[in-house]
Amino acid sequence: MILRRLLIANRGEIAVRILRTAQSLGIECVLAASEADLASVPARLADRTVCIGPGPSHASYLNGAALIAAALANHVQAVHPGYGFLSENASFARQCREAGLTFIGPTEEQLGAVGDKLKARAHALAAGLPVVPGGAVSSAADALALAERIGWPVLIKAVGGGGGRGMKPVHEPAQMAHAAELAMAEAAGAFGDPRIYLERFVAAGRHVEVQLLGDGAHVVHLGERDCSVQRRYQKLIEEAPAPALPDELRRAMYAAAVAFGTHLRYRGAGTVEFLVDTVRREFYFLEMNARIQVEHPVTEALTGLDMVAEQIAIAEGRPLRVAQSAVVMSGHALECRVNAEDVSRDFRPSPGTVRAAVFPAGRDVRVDTHIEAGTTVPPFYDSLLAKVIVHGPDRASALARMRAALASCRIEGVESNLALHRALLQEPQFVQGGVDTSYLTRQLPLR
Repeated sequence: MILRRLLIANRGEIAVRILRTAQSLGIECVLAASEADLASVPARLADRTVCIGPGPSHASYLNGAALIAAALANHVQAVHPGYGFLSENASFARQCREAGLTFIGPTEEQLGAVGDKLKARAHALAAGLPVVPGGAVSSAADALALAERIGWPVLIKAVGGGGGRGMKPVHEPAQMAHAAELAMAEAAGAFGDPRIYLERFVAAGRHVEVQLLGDGAHVVHLGERDCSVQRRYQKLIEEAPAPALPDELRRAMYAAAVAFGTHLRYRGAGTVEFLVDTVRREFYFLEMNARIQVEHPVTEALTGLDMVAEQIAIAEGRPLRVAQSAVVMSGHALECRVNAEDVSRDFRPSPGTVRAAVFPAGRDVRVDTHIEAGTTVPPFYDSLLAKVIVHGPDRASALARMRAALASCRIEGVESNLALHRALLQEPQFVQGGVDTSYLTRQLPLR
């Protein structure tokens, strides 16, 4: 199949990102937009824009039937779901297939295999990957008994989702009943699935992920990214390669990720996430994100590949266009996520109208954004405004380039976390490299 017309079932910067590559390939792009996004930058850039419902995401971007109807009415061949929303929804992938549409992503069976965290753990074990000690629980009493076996502290996680929702650390038995109840309620509300499971909580852990591409027969890795600078399990800064990571451990993670993708006969772009125990110098499988990641530009900067173009090529039925031996990763890359949030008020979202938006330009500096002066930031969606990405010959050069890039950023009309980014890029522990996932919480006085 040669793709001629595509529906983008997403919004914001990832919609702009998909548009840029697809249109460069001569593919006509139809944007599915909510009422709140009809005057957005992606809507202006698309070849055609179709309204799929009111602003709230449940009535628009999460409405699979409306998206399928828009795709069929506009005679597209394929649907690109971006990230978030329905990008990892096996039911939506099936709806696309049944409607004769190509879903640009893995198969519905693969989405089902990794979307359920317990199934993903079972597949990881079958592929020979190490997993964090833990297992499924159906009640607070079950959770308490398992915690006693695997050791305190523990982390409660939702079976049916991620992004920090339904995740509760528990440090002692007295906290378990309340934490389990909250986690099940939050999981039910966010994912429609109240099931939870328990894992040993690794306090001094790093979040390192390996990017994969697969065509259903072969799988290659495109290196790793360190995503340990995060708050409440939401990533803020990503970089590659992961600093202060022993090469032996790095190579073992590559092999494990490829083994997992090969076990699944994976098709498309996907990321295997690992927790690195900095004390034991071991790593554990966390989950697989079966879609393109927010932080994919970091990998693009290092490899020179266009991840969206590779997704499209795989969806067209082509074999992988890059062999493992041809993947060359050079230099160092960083990405800072610029969000519309008031850091001084516990990161409260800051919707509104952007009065001014000035971003850096220059060699080895890239900005992925969907905002400009006059853009409305709706209250319904993720607060991401822009991603600033830099590349340098080494980490010190990349850090210097990012400091200069952030210094030239200016956003007015809505609050942003730019000041926090600027402070973190000067903080000695981050500059040294190799921070763990609790780092940002310790550094929040920088705000």
